[in-house]
Amino acid sequence: MAFKIMSLSDAAAERIREIIEDSDKPVIGVRVGVKNAGCAGMAYTLDYVSEPVAGDDHVSDKGVEVYVEPKATMFLLGTMMDFEESKMSAGFTFRNPNQTGECGCGESVQLKPADLKAIAEARATA
Repeated sequence: MAFKIMSLSDAAAERIREIIEDSDKPVIGVRVGVKNAGCAGMAYTLDYVSEPVAGDDHVSDKGVEVYVEPKATMFLLGTMMDFEESKMSAGFTFRNPNQTGECGCGESVQLKPADLKAIAEARATA
C-alpha cells in the first residue's frame, strides 16, 4: 500500500468538486501549501490548480486531485484535510499530526517537519 502525503474527508472532497464545477476558469484541483504567517509562525495556503506545477506532489483521493507544494510536504505528511461548516463560518481545516501549536485566533499554526523514521517504522509494521 502506497503512503499518501495527505488524505481528504468526504466533506473536503465534495467541496473541492463544487469548487471545480463552479469555477468560471478551468480548474483540475487544488494546491495546498504553507507560508510563514501569523503569531504562531505558519499558515496553510490553498489555491486553484488549472494545470499541475512541475515538482508538486500529487494526491488523488475520493475522485479529486490535490497538489502539494514541495516545501510543504514535510509539514503535511499524515494530514487529513476536512471541510467544516457552522452557523458563523465555513472552510477547510487540517488535522495535522505535525502541528505542535496554534495561535489563539486560529489564523496560524506551529508546525514541525514529519518524523520520517517513525513513518517508515509504522509502514513496516502495517
